[in-house]
Amino acid sequence: MPLNFSITPLSSALKSELQIKIDQKTKPLGALGHLEALALQLGLCQNTLAPQLTMPSLLVFAADHGIAEAGVSAYPQTVTAQMVMNFLSGGAAINVFARQHQLDLLIVDAGVKADLPSHPDLINAKVGYGTRNFLIEAAMTQEECLYAIKKGAELVLQQQQKGCNCIGFGEMGIGNTSSAALLMHCLTALPLSDCVGRGTGLDDNQLQEKVWILTKALQQSPELKSPLDSLARWGGFEIAMMVGAILKAAELKMIVMIDGFIASSALLVAYKLYPQVLDYCVFSHVSNERGHRALLDYLNVRALLAMDLRLGEGSGVALAFPLLQSAVLFLKEMASFTEAGVDQ
Repeated sequence: MPLNFSITPLSSALKSELQIKIDQKTKPLGALGHLEALALQLGLCQNTLAPQLTMPSLLVFAADHGIAEAGVSAYPQTVTAQMVMNFLSGGAAINVFARQHQLDLLIVDAGVKADLPSHPDLINAKVGYGTRNFLIEAAMTQEECLYAIKKGAELVLQQQQKGCNCIGFGEMGIGNTSSAALLMHCLTALPLSDCVGRGTGLDDNQLQEKVWILTKALQQSPELKSPLDSLARWGGFEIAMMVGAILKAAELKMIVMIDGFIASSALLVAYKLYPQVLDYCVFSHVSNERGHRALLDYLNVRALLAMDLRLGEGSGVALAFPLLQSAVLFLKEMASFTEAGVDQ
């Protein structure tokens, strides 16, 4: 299944100059900790000593999953559409946080199992009315998978053309922690038990049942030879769209903010296809969902926040965004030793 992204690894040409600029601020060396590494990354992504964040936006991709029919979630599948309506009415956590931090929030119907009313903040990109039950067959066809990836890329291009250079991704989809867990297992070779978590809040017995169902799905699966094969077999339409969105954002040299476990599983697929995508990604938080920390460790990346979040929706992106603003602002506005007349 052909993909044609051109992602340039970060140039190190400005790295020493950026580091000198950071080190000459009125503070002990390294005193701002990970914020300094973040400022360095933002400068390298934009290839400038003065990075800036313009028209930051957040796309929340929503879709349903056929595997939900097998009972892997504590909530019924109808909650996906109900939560999308909550997003559109402005009542969800992500609405609150996006308003607080002035993030442009758009909801993408990637494959909700319902007809949604038109709304200025809703993008209709429906691939289908939910994926198929991967306990029985592949979640999506190769053609559907490719279409979803290309659609995600197209939506990011539209945001970039409006002037956005920093974009975050979130999701909503009952059953999607099952898809993410299987993608993680297949693409990292980590034990399935290390990848499967409680999702929407399963109790111990329900969690055991979830592991049994996913183990059975693995046993019935044909050999998967590529990341795209795994994505089509296990993924959701929202996950596939995020793969395309992440790849296009990196191709456009945008700052890419990754949310929790589901978004990280999409990033994992993107990484397996184009490893250099990682250079442009900022990981907003490590979630409470089992598997997420192990996945971040596998990628050898560090998250900005650790607050035991397990909501999705891009909530971690919105909460972490002020840290990006602080990294940009200290680089721009904080005085150097010379400017402040302070002995170095």
